[in-house]
Amino acid sequence: MSDSIESRRRELGRFLRAHRAGLDPSRFGFATSGTGVRRRTPGLRREEVAQRAGVSTTWYAWIEQGRDVAASPSALSRLADSLRLTRAERAYLFSLAGKVDPRHGREDAAEGLMPQSLRSVVSLIGCPAYVLDPWWNMLAWNEPATQLFAGWLDAVSASDPPSASPNLLRFMFTSPLARTLVDDWPERARRVVAEFRIDYGRRLGDPRMAALVEELASGSPVFAEIWGAQQVLRREGGERRFHHARWGRVVFDQISADVGEPAGLKLVMLVARGRS
Repeated sequence: MSDSIESRRRELGRFLRAHRAGLDPSRFGFATSGTGVRRRTPGLRREEVAQRAGVSTTWYAWIEQGRDVAASPSALSRLADSLRLTRAERAYLFSLAGKVDPRHGREDAAEGLMPQSLRSVVSLIGCPAYVLDPWWNMLAWNEPATQLFAGWLDAVSASDPPSASPNLLRFMFTSPLARTLVDDWPERARRVVAEFRIDYGRRLGDPRMAALVEELASGSPVFAEIWGAQQVLRREGGERRFHHARWGRVVFDQISADVGEPAGLKLVMLVARGRS
């Protein structure tokens, strides 16, 4: 058995255990107090998850333990429903299991721009814009993005010889600038990690991905704590607020889109709402 498959099974078990522990039994119709009711650990019990999914408790326990268990797409679908997984969490579950979700199928990156075209396209965009690879390296960014991330991207652009591609995760968790620039940094940091976990799950067993996570966890206790929570969120748009040294408080609407092969490239644009 390959290390990649074993890694996926272990990660699947950790994800399920963490999610199960965070669920409120009363919301699923299970008693939490009263005669004969004793709960030693938080969340749902394994037998309660198995009951809701229509599978045996032993089968479910083995999955949490990372064992070599035959898991059909239909059984995994029932398990996802029984745990009330979000769409992003459900996609992560099937990615770790190496199965195609019968409800949604695989999320393939849209065909579109080739990597060599991205830099010139990004430069034409009037608002801050950049392209991320699956490891959250910035492959291309424009001048408005350089101005927004002044003190970081401008230093990278001016380096001679050119620096390696800047990494958004390293910026968020190792740069003091991020904590002053990004409004409500603790909440944004939590969401960034939950979004990154989808890319991590799609490339579990990739040495580069494992090395990046190890580096971040070793260098940032905050990242390590958030990573251990096993949260998963789809990368979505929405309001993004910054406290810029020159502009003051600025608010953007973030728009993200897959931009083609290789799968996993994302174009991120920040459309200004206004400044105050």
